[in-house]
Amino acid sequence: MKTLIRPALVLFATLTVVTGVLYPLAVTGLAQLAFPSQANGSLIERDGKLVGSTLIGQSFSDPKHFWSRPSATGPMANNAGASSGSNKGPLNPALVDDVKARIEALRAADPDNSAAVPIDLVTASASGLDPHISRAAADWQAPRVARMRKLPLSQVQALVEQHTERPWLFLGEPIVNVLQLNLALDALPAR
Repeated sequence: MKTLIRPALVLFATLTVVTGVLYPLAVTGLAQLAFPSQANGSLIERDGKLVGSTLIGQSFSDPKHFWSRPSATGPMANNAGASSGSNKGPLNPALVDDVKARIEALRAADPDNSAAVPIDLVTASASGLDPHISRAAADWQAPRVARMRKLPLSQVQALVEQHTERPWLFLGEPIVNVLQLNLALDALPAR
């Protein structure tokens, strides 16, 4: 019996040290060297204050800002600890009611905009934490943001263009990081 227990304990201790200590330290050290911003959460600071991460969506409701995708992580908007989907299927009446309410809120904030509302402004992402909206969703909101900030529409559209991330090769659609776009808007001189 002792001949079996001792090698098992030695193997257990060795694997624990290798896989539980050495490997995580090596991967963390390599990540810190190669990708320090990403390894630390892609955090954004302004004036020495943490304002968010490029990887986690934030809720915006001020008409002067671009709005993010709805989040199913409530009651606290975009709560990373509650990341999950809404689990509402396309035939679920609650999903239909949610979408209708979101369309009404968008129309109320911008009654002059008669264009079709982009789908990502009324449906939550799979994780509920998506920091991006489609380029179409940003373009749809640009007139409202320009009007509320008393800026030329062309200036707001230029900011949207600057913050548009293009797909790699042909995979995907152009997207816009809402937090970064709103920070760029906030950095403009006050009018």
